[in-house]
Amino acid sequence: MAIAITVLASAEAAISRRELIWFAVLTAASIVHLEAARTIERRREQAPKHSPYTNLKSLWVFAAVLLVPLPLVIALTVISYLYCWLRVYGPAVAVRKVYSASTFVIASATAEAVLRAGGLVTAPHLPTSAWSLLMVTAAAAAWWLTNYALVVLAILLSSDERISAKAALGHPADQLVVAPALGLGVTMAVVLVHSPWVLPAPMLAVLCVHRDLLLPQYMRQARTDQKTGLAAPVYWSDALAAALRRAKLAGTPVGVLFLDLDRFKEINDVYGHPAGDQAIQVIANLVQAEVRSWDLVARWGGDELAVMLPNLGQQQLLDVAERIRSRLAGTPIILTATSDGKQHTLHGVTTSMGVASFPQTGNTADELLLAADRALLHAKKTGRNRVVPAEPSELTTVKNSATDPAKTPTAQ
Repeated sequence: MAIAITVLASAEAAISRRELIWFAVLTAASIVHLEAARTIERRREQAPKHSPYTNLKSLWVFAAVLLVPLPLVIALTVISYLYCWLRVYGPAVAVRKVYSASTFVIASATAEAVLRAGGLVTAPHLPTSAWSLLMVTAAAAAWWLTNYALVVLAILLSSDERISAKAALGHPADQLVVAPALGLGVTMAVVLVHSPWVLPAPMLAVLCVHRDLLLPQYMRQARTDQKTGLAAPVYWSDALAAALRRAKLAGTPVGVLFLDLDRFKEINDVYGHPAGDQAIQVIANLVQAEVRSWDLVARWGGDELAVMLPNLGQQQLLDVAERIRSRLAGTPIILTATSDGKQHTLHGVTTSMGVASFPQTGNTADELLLAADRALLHAKKTGRNRVVPAEPSELTTVKNSATDPAKTPTAQ
């Protein structure tokens, strides 16, 4: 499709000297940008992912869509990808980069078609009225949607692993970056036409935006368990401490569940560790389905999960824990990543749980964690596949009595 578009567009293109100058400036600015952000882009490129890879080459390509004929837009796309191949990517799979460049070509042709349909036939296609601004915005949306859909389709069709549609769509924060990139592309086009000497100023903004592309990636890596998508223990502990601070001010409860999967080591020993990881992913999804969207589930260890549930009293916590225990015990889990290459079905997994709550069984995050862990160990020792509430410790009882006037002995 990209080759056909290139041939058809080149056959009818008439390129002026002014458009060649704009093309040369955009090409040079693109190369300067890619070189300045080379280290950042290489880190992002080499990060493990099975989702659309967002880059800021779209900024310069969409600026070219607004200023120059389609053959020059395609030339800029090819030059950008070739430069990245030589200077940025490092070892890369050629067919993927050819495909990605092709999506840029098709997306640019789609955006130009939207501009022409809206009456912006001759370049430059700059927003000079409410209608032209609407058409430029529609063209930007069409560019993004076309590129995004083609990349997601390729991920779903070509991956060696079984990937869900949700995973292939990627994280919303990554795609939100495209909006400022295309918006900066419009800005660059306007500046280049009317005040080209001001171009270095918005380029500084471009480099700042590019630097911040790493931030969501690092934050997700620090906050989440890579195999399950659940919260990481450090992030979960920090969130629990923050929830306790709010609860103390508001006088509301906070609950903690500790889950340990019974005899989970046997799954790893019989079916292999990849099958165990697959089972953990299914279990994580089942647990999340039984709690509220604002509750926080973490993978605490290999087969241990922790759940924070704000604003739930002791009995409500026990009800949630029992619901999770019953759901896990009664839900078959299909394993395909087994060591013998065959599909096997687990007829549910049993779990032992400890339940602790603020303020009954702990006033701090450490106290709640210790109380829940003690209750979990008691559940394991007394038969497994059960929910055990934590008992208030003497220290917690003393603290609660000291802070509650109704429980304070009256001086004689």
